[in-house]
Amino acid sequence: MNESTPIEILIVEDNEDDLNMTLRALRKANLANHMHVVRDGAEALAYIHGTVEFPGHKLSHLPKLILLDLKLPKVDGLEVLKRIRNNPYTLTVPVVIMTSSKEQRDVVESYKLGVNSYIVKPVNFEGFAAAVQQLGLYWLLLNQPPQP
Repeated sequence: MNESTPIEILIVEDNEDDLNMTLRALRKANLANHMHVVRDGAEALAYIHGTVEFPGHKLSHLPKLILLDLKLPKVDGLEVLKRIRNNPYTLTVPVVIMTSSKEQRDVVESYKLGVNSYIVKPVNFEGFAAAVQQLGLYWLLLNQPPQP
């Protein structure tokens, strides 16, 4: 990927198995062209807000979609979401929570903070792949975001 290629999907996931399932599902749906993976909330914020340089990343190229886990090291997913929504530059970037948490307080707090969608990770790969394919198709191909 060259420096002018914008990242379409930022994946924020610390669990290796969940990350591998996500990547596999995106590839299966042909949605894995331009993505970047970060492993904790602090790294996600550094990437999104440009406080640390990442190879091939320009701050002017926000991701089209952020797939965000809730249970992250360093900075949890709810705090990452809060900071994304409190920044006018990143306010309109679609954020989809993908988590194993079915806790109602997590769902409610995510929506209060402005998440676009909350998905509980299915246990089996087929269910997970179908969910990832549907959300990828919607957010990357059908959704019409505001132009910068």
